[in-house]
Amino acid sequence: MRKNYFIVAVIMFSGLMLMSLRTPSLQNSGFTTTNTKADNTAVFSDTLSWKLLGQIKYIKKSTDDYPEGVMFPVVNPTLKAKSKKTIIMSGFIIPIDNKSYALSKNVFASCFFCGQAGPETIMGIKFKNPNMKLKTDQYVTLEGTFRYNDSDVDDWIYHIENAVIIKG
Repeated sequence: MRKNYFIVAVIMFSGLMLMSLRTPSLQNSGFTTTNTKADNTAVFSDTLSWKLLGQIKYIKKSTDDYPEGVMFPVVNPTLKAKSKKTIIMSGFIIPIDNKSYALSKNVFASCFFCGQAGPETIMGIKFKNPNMKLKTDQYVTLEGTFRYNDSDVDDWIYHIENAVIIKG
């Protein structure tokens, strides 16, 4: 009799455990969706993280402009696969001049320009609406097209183009 109770208890416990497991939601998977109003379809966007952007190496190369050599980024294959794809990225707004901005992992006081971080902690932003007026250190979440640069040392390593603010 005791063996039957044990078997029933194990089956019930297993059933409860299976019921408590659920399929992970799309929000927790690193992807977000945007419904387009025109045809009511969902567009999936990959969410980038600063940790992933920080997984970069550098090699020293000589150029005509820098004969003594300069460090060129070597972008990892995961980021190369995301090139020209729609992504979501969050960070702090850093004004570059009156019309252009960068997205930073850190606030202005400890940003790349102040020597507190590397060039992989900042992304150039090209907004869909070029007349954006944003505040320094405003925390935003952007959606746009990801692009990397591994050949021009006078430009950002990472870019987000056709960017729109989805939060912030």
